[in-house]
Amino acid sequence: MTHKSLLRALTIVVLGGALLTACKGKQQQSAQQTPAAFKTVKVKAEDRTIETKYSATIRGRQDIQVLPQVSGTLQRLCVTEGQRVSKGQTLFIIDQVPYQAALNTARANLQAAKAAEATAKLSAESTKNLFEQQVVSEYDLQTAQNAYAQAQASVAQAQAAVTNAANSLSYTVVKSPANGVVGTLPYRVGALVGPSIPTPLTTVSDNHQMYVYFSMNEAQMLEKIREAGSAEAAVKAMPAVRLQLVDGSEYEESGVVETASGVVDQGTGSVNLRAVFNNPKGLLHSGSTGNVIIPVEIKNHIVVPAAAVKQLQTVHQVFKVVQKDGQRVAEGTNIEVAPYNTGKEFIVLSGLKEGDEIIADGAGMVKDGALVK
Repeated sequence: MTHKSLLRALTIVVLGGALLTACKGKQQQSAQQTPAAFKTVKVKAEDRTIETKYSATIRGRQDIQVLPQVSGTLQRLCVTEGQRVSKGQTLFIIDQVPYQAALNTARANLQAAKAAEATAKLSAESTKNLFEQQVVSEYDLQTAQNAYAQAQASVAQAQAAVTNAANSLSYTVVKSPANGVVGTLPYRVGALVGPSIPTPLTTVSDNHQMYVYFSMNEAQMLEKIREAGSAEAAVKAMPAVRLQLVDGSEYEESGVVETASGVVDQGTGSVNLRAVFNNPKGLLHSGSTGNVIIPVEIKNHIVVPAAAVKQLQTVHQVFKVVQKDGQRVAEGTNIEVAPYNTGKEFIVLSGLKEGDEIIADGAGMVKDGALVK
């Protein structure tokens, strides 16, 4: 091949490559500029009632652990598990023999002390008469009076010992501290029990009303406080709450939120609250779990589908459809949402206005500046 032929061939290859690159570029540009089909919606302000659920634990109004105040073997169990008892009703009897003997001994010691006191009194009075007749010295009189005072103190000590022994004997009869329902009975007749036992004799739960404890995250509680003006007002303004039981059914009685803790749990970032529910049929049991349902009324706020929101940690973004250069373009817009949602929708507090058109589905697949059909 001649030199000219070689130059001609190289020129053809270079021009062909340039034309091919240009064609590919035009194809890519054409593909990039092709509008994608997205479902869109024009937003508007609406009203919503959002039911928010919070995990809860149920406790009796009083859950009182019953512990013995004296040591001994259990002689009788006077109740059964789950039995309803009244305040002051006998629950257990501990071996009374040693405590009865201690009381008898204390009473005998008291009688002896009283006899010694009487003798000392007679001696003091006799010595006083002799002193007045100048038969004995003042020293003898003072000694007799001191002996009488000592005898009186011995009587007081013996009386205190009788009282202590009587109290110890009374403690062998363990009584219910409140009206309620008896819990489990871990000890049986013959078991050795005492004030230091690791497990109480039982627990008496006052369950005519039940306390239901749940937690609300700090942002939700903060919003309620801002709306009401104070934490106390926020609690009073809370609507009646409902209780979902562990089997998924809803408890027939509604409850009232009574208190909210003034401290945020640093581990969970939440505030603890307590609601009270009446329990006339005894359906609720201390130690059970469930969900507190709190309705939240949303008035005149923009509501967007959850699929329209792209979440990046704490940032929420939607894509508005705007006109640019005669084309419909997706424009990423940050929005502020309420701290609660329905799971299918977000309540928008700021960032959108009525009439804005947004991409309603697949926000996670949209890129800022994409063309929209």
